[in-house]
Amino acid sequence: MIIKFLCRTPFLSYVTSSRTSFFSSKRHFFSNYPTKVISFCKNQGKLTKIRCSIYLHTRSSVSCSVTPAMAREKEMEQVDRILDAKEDDHGGVTVEMTNEPLDPSVFGSLLRASLSHWRQQGKRGVWIKLPIELVTLVEPAVKEGFYYHHAEPKYLMLVNWLPGTANTIPANATHRVGIGAFVINERNEVLVVQEKSGRFRGTGVWKFPTGVVDEGEDICDAAVREVKEETGVNAKFIEILAFRQSHKSFFDKSDLFFVCMLQPLSFDIHKQDAEIEAAQWMPFEQYAAQPFVHGHELLRYISDICSAKMEGRYTGFSSVPTVTSFSQKNTYLYMNGNVRTNSRDDPC
Repeated sequence: MIIKFLCRTPFLSYVTSSRTSFFSSKRHFFSNYPTKVISFCKNQGKLTKIRCSIYLHTRSSVSCSVTPAMAREKEMEQVDRILDAKEDDHGGVTVEMTNEPLDPSVFGSLLRASLSHWRQQGKRGVWIKLPIELVTLVEPAVKEGFYYHHAEPKYLMLVNWLPGTANTIPANATHRVGIGAFVINERNEVLVVQEKSGRFRGTGVWKFPTGVVDEGEDICDAAVREVKEETGVNAKFIEILAFRQSHKSFFDKSDLFFVCMLQPLSFDIHKQDAEIEAAQWMPFEQYAAQPFVHGHELLRYISDICSAKMEGRYTGFSSVPTVTSFSQKNTYLYMNGNVRTNSRDDPC
């Protein structure tokens, strides 16, 4: 490696034909390898410019260009550090990366050191939550045995099972949850809509307002929201009448669909122009008499359940607010309305 540096001549030694003396100081910056002096200009008491070929010790304080070998050695200095991780309740750890940029090679070294440490500790599953800004770190993680678990708009979750035993890490969320809203008024009229898109577009079919439950949203709240969004009608959740499970639906995920009964609190309709072609109050008998309803077994079952509920021959599942003992989070238990408990509050 060719470098240029400045030093004072008293610190320089001389060159003989048989041996080259080396630069020295209280600290040995240079390794004891032969060096060839290209030019030497002695100027006592002044700075002297010397151009020479030398080998530098890796801890030299002399400034020079970084070679690939030096970069690798610097990378290896990181192996005594490991990634910051939190232990979970299942014998594993979770690493949540920040948005701070990190070189993939440095990350790879840190990850290898971390995996070695966690294996010694007997850890099981290792989770890495990568923000979308650090997508370049996916490749070194995959090379160390990580695989995709799930992705969200702002992050990717990777996981690695360390033991040599069968992998017991649960799969990504397997179901999507939807609702259908049976809103019936005092005149036995049901709130129905025609959609502008989807499989029912242009068919003339009148159907219940439907939609997907949002992340972190309760089923009872989703039913109220969907009715309001599609028709402008305010409503109160009463019961879950029934639910259906199907498979290989949205992106090959399974699907849970809950038929919910709601009581209208307002009656004027203001349809959602973007998704809804038409909305109206329709006599329930007219809704049930549609050929589309008669031609589909599932819809016939739902129609019969709704009819039985209207006649007082059927009881669904009302929502009971409760708190789980292990998380202290507010949640809902959906249970038959005929059951009474000491802790029961008003439904959702």
